[in-house]
Amino acid sequence: MSLPNQGQMTWKPDGTMGRVLYLRMKPHEQWRCYKEFPQYFIPDSPGNSQGYNTFVSLLRQQWKVM
Repeated sequence: MSLPNQGQMTWKPDGTMGRVLYLRMKPHEQWRCYKEFPQYFIPDSPGNSQGYNTFVSLLRQQWKVM
């Protein structure tokens, strides 16, 4: 899939069970959970942090890690 714009990604803690990927398209926007972006969402693999597969996919498409 080709993305028109590269966004930003960050990891935020999810209680004590691990980290969750958050995304935003522009620096002035609020961070939102990766599951709120169905156009970018890749299902998670067991044992990985929530959003890891989406993170790898977007990283390959030049998204920025914050």
